[in-house]
Amino acid sequence: MAEILPSILSADFARLGEQLGVLEQAGCRMVHVDVMDGHFVPNITLGPPVVASLRKATRMTLDVHLMISDPDRYAPLFVEAGADQVSVHQETCPHLDRTVRMIQGLGARAGVVVNPATAVDTLDEVLGFVDFVLIMSVNPGFGGQKFIPYTLDKVRRLAARRRERGLKFEIEIDGGVTRDNVGEVVRAGVEWVVAGSAVFGNGSPAVNVTQNFSELREQARAAGLVRV
Repeated sequence: MAEILPSILSADFARLGEQLGVLEQAGCRMVHVDVMDGHFVPNITLGPPVVASLRKATRMTLDVHLMISDPDRYAPLFVEAGADQVSVHQETCPHLDRTVRMIQGLGARAGVVVNPATAVDTLDEVLGFVDFVLIMSVNPGFGGQKFIPYTLDKVRRLAARRRERGLKFEIEIDGGVTRDNVGEVVRAGVEWVVAGSAVFGNGSPAVNVTQNFSELREQARAAGLVRV
């Protein structure tokens, strides 16, 4: 069962509240929030005050993705601001067990992210208690990048581990998803599909956000797994 998670990184920030409203009316249930610190990734985006504003503007699940060097310090601030779930990068967490359990202890769902070149094997010890795993299908830091095909092999391996061990975490993917590949992504085993440019068109005011979201959702439905 798949969900489309529009990524506000590609939204028109001057019309963000309006765009969130039309997405919610279209049946969108989750929205993806990219947090970048200019250190772990070469870009800077937003902080807890923006998440707090988003929380006031929507009832949709706020999926906050921390692309930052010190998630232990900042994850609690984002949970306090209203994040429903927070994901941290394996590459930035020397004490991953503690970080995941800390987020869960604050009342949010906790996810772990791996970059394209990071093996899913590095997550074996935490798969038993994480709420979700996010596979990056581009190198993080910027929107509008092209999908890296080999990341689907990582999704398949992760989905196989989940079946073999009888686990229940969700699999999420982020980066370069379009109408042309969303079906393949879902068939590989992904439940949560992050889409930025494919929904928001890099903030162009002429883009029909509702239409783009609905078409992506229909493509996922055609793959036989979407929940609506």
